[in-house]
Amino acid sequence: MILRTGSALLALVIATPALAQTPSPSDLADLVRAQAAEIATLKARLDRLEGQQTAVAAPAPAPVPTPPQVAQAAEPRRTVPFAPQLVPPGPADRDVTQALAARDNPSGITTEWGSGLPVFHSADGVYTFKPRGRILADVSSTFGSKSDTRNLTTTGMRALRLGLEGGVGTHFFYQMEADFSENEVDVVTAFMGWRDRIRPGLDYDVRAGHLFNDRGFEGSTGSDSTPFLERTTVATAIIPQRGFYGIGIMPRLFWKTGHASLTVTGDRVDGTQAVSDGRTVLGRAHWNPVKTDDTVLHLGLWGFDESLSSAATTLTRNTVIGGRFNGGLRVSTGPLLGGTGTTGYGLEFGGYRGPVWVMAEAGRRDARLDAGRHDFTSKAWSLSGGFFLTGDLPPYNPRLGSFGQPKVLKPTFDGGPGAIELTARYESLDYTDLVTGGEGWAGTLGVNWYLNSFTRFQVNAIHWNTDNRSGAVTGSDDGETVSARVAVTF
Repeated sequence: MILRTGSALLALVIATPALAQTPSPSDLADLVRAQAAEIATLKARLDRLEGQQTAVAAPAPAPVPTPPQVAQAAEPRRTVPFAPQLVPPGPADRDVTQALAARDNPSGITTEWGSGLPVFHSADGVYTFKPRGRILADVSSTFGSKSDTRNLTTTGMRALRLGLEGGVGTHFFYQMEADFSENEVDVVTAFMGWRDRIRPGLDYDVRAGHLFNDRGFEGSTGSDSTPFLERTTVATAIIPQRGFYGIGIMPRLFWKTGHASLTVTGDRVDGTQAVSDGRTVLGRAHWNPVKTDDTVLHLGLWGFDESLSSAATTLTRNTVIGGRFNGGLRVSTGPLLGGTGTTGYGLEFGGYRGPVWVMAEAGRRDARLDAGRHDFTSKAWSLSGGFFLTGDLPPYNPRLGSFGQPKVLKPTFDGGPGAIELTARYESLDYTDLVTGGEGWAGTLGVNWYLNSFTRFQVNAIHWNTDNRSGAVTGSDDGETVSARVAVTF
């Protein structure tokens, strides 16, 4: 810094010999402003290398006015995280402010660490790239059922994903992931998008490709971020027939206290082009009427309507109620053919205060059948909650109205206890509007131990009850399932 200042002064002296003896106030003011801008730039680069998001201002002496362009250079852009208790978003999930900060503060080719894998930045700040993936390994044991076909101990990979994400400049971004959990390659998220700002406090993005549903609180939460090993019955039963993904377009609008999205898709990735795709229109909005440093109130609503392809008219459902890796433990509709379309909708209400969170969800789905047959209605609801014994805030993402990856206050790898969370949930599912349809409910107690922001252990103890009218196990049946998971997300 001394050498740079001395060089600037020497150049000024050489350029104007008389100035070496009697510099004018105007010349001194120009020199001070140039030094202030250079100091601010160096400090901004240092903050970026240290992983800090700190705005720095270098004031000029009071008698010397600072032009607007110097003031702007002396105050680098602030980046606004989704929430302080969340890990920083990847290139495809950043908002416009964060994308601008990465572009406007280049400091050579850099690598960020902090979420399991690096984020690479080009020297000019234009290109950003990050590998990504998740490993979720489960074990499950069920006992107490009246049928031995349900008393099973199994293992399985809930997710085994590899992918990438990145961005070009401020506006363009992309993401792709493939899953290998069933020993088959299954394309999941695969999209490209464009983001921009309408005005301060109002942003948007548009995604096109193979898209994950924005539907309900847990239905919009990734499998690596759900507070329980399996999503609620609202998320797994009140869903389009095509499932969690579809190929199409999704514009999203973001403001300071919420967001709204509209999705129009065909079927998910497949190799069938002999008939027309189905069509699904899905919308969701959430609002945080209360939003402080440690308190959030969440309100949300969503709905969808789909017209089924002629090649996908089967509406039979066998829905998880006591654990994903017990194929005999399900709530069933019984055989249901001749579907032409479905309409679903739901509500969300909850939030958190300090380390305690609560979320209630309810949904309904009406299936339309051909040949004038009686339409079929599914109903589901759930009430969930959690408490962080270690004082960490729940990993709530106010930008998306869902859970994300937590930023653990005291990671175990740094000698701390990590983050320890106790959870509880009651959920109910009703298919009895159909003659062959069943019903069921489950109560779950759980413990989540986050070693750091991307590694965790989960244990769920579930008491379940089913009353199916068709299938291998009919009539009332209940029992217990204990499941555990080790998860790494990067």
